[in-house]
Amino acid sequence: MTSVYKIYILLLLLMPVMLSCHNHKKVYASDCDNSITFKKVNYAHLLDSLNYYDQKYVEVTGRYTTGKERSALFNDSLYIIRPNLALWVNFSTDCPLYLSGTRVGFFDYDNGGFTRINNHTIRIRGKVDRRNHGYQKQYKGCIDHVSFIEL
Repeated sequence: MTSVYKIYILLLLLMPVMLSCHNHKKVYASDCDNSITFKKVNYAHLLDSLNYYDQKYVEVTGRYTTGKERSALFNDSLYIIRPNLALWVNFSTDCPLYLSGTRVGFFDYDNGGFTRINNHTIRIRGKVDRRNHGYQKQYKGCIDHVSFIEL
């Protein structure tokens, strides 16, 4: 009987490893910025150099959070919900995002729910706007004109 418990415990310990092997990334993209070259930037560097990147197109990775009056990208390694350390994310209807290879929109209701993105690490492309400070002007800046998200 103890060997059954050992196998059970071993399976419980290996479950996260087995589930992590099924890491299928979803990519939502728009056709509106196909001709733009995006500068890949580290999140901390982007916040430190916001003036330099103002009105430039960047690609950055961070933890996205959403909620009432919140649409923000935070530094994934120092994940603390403090708007003054975050970038407001401003999605635009001018730049609709679709799941690669489909016509399923990022904001479409699909498979019993909306796209789950809250508290996930994402890679995002958009245009930096240091003058847009988001809801109640509490964010460091903004990523506007979002044309790519990888979950």
